[in-house]
Amino acid sequence: MTFRGWPADAFDLYERLELDNSREFWRANKATYDESVAAPFHELSDLVARRYGALHLFRPYRDVRFSKDKTPYKTAAGAVTESADGATYYVAVSASGLFAGSGMYHLASDQLDRWRVAVDDNRAGAAIAKVVAALRAGGYEIGAMESLKSAPRGYAKDHPRIELLRMKGLTVGRTFPLARWMHTAAAFDRITAVWDAAAPMNRWLARNVGTSTLPPPEPR
Repeated sequence: MTFRGWPADAFDLYERLELDNSREFWRANKATYDESVAAPFHELSDLVARRYGALHLFRPYRDVRFSKDKTPYKTAAGAVTESADGATYYVAVSASGLFAGSGMYHLASDQLDRWRVAVDDNRAGAAIAKVVAALRAGGYEIGAMESLKSAPRGYAKDHPRIELLRMKGLTVGRTFPLARWMHTAAAFDRITAVWDAAAPMNRWLARNVGTSTLPPPEPR
């Protein structure tokens, strides 16, 4: 199969799901999800697998066990793959458009220790600050799953790279408002352009942070 983006039905599905997030609506529109959302993700995965790795499409169902919000379905569809160095490559579609991003979203404790040591180092820290500044200047969004409100213990509050030191991960991404190209093969070029822009950041992360050697957390 050939990737041709996501048809308009995919975005329309999520617009309607935001208005009616019910099992009845989902059952009536499951075929649209399979054909217009899931199938293009699988086609994209085939296309990017050799260079970035096969994509894992997240389940459309929300885990509501520990949430006050009991709506059963996610209002976006996302997929991710991870490199051997620990960098992730992510893409998602929703009613509002498309998001593509890459990086290390949430660092394990051993990775976080290495991250802070590297950011604090005059040479390595200056290098990643320069990369981040260049990405921002290029219109990319810089983020992480979580950031401290103040300096981490042992680091000065007026550190020249305090913003980075407070972060518990580092990602770069771009949000695209809904556009016609999302319904075409051009979506591949837009997504991979974001992933490729992240290359200098991911190389720094691989060299200075690397993958975690800790065992995975016990399931709740």
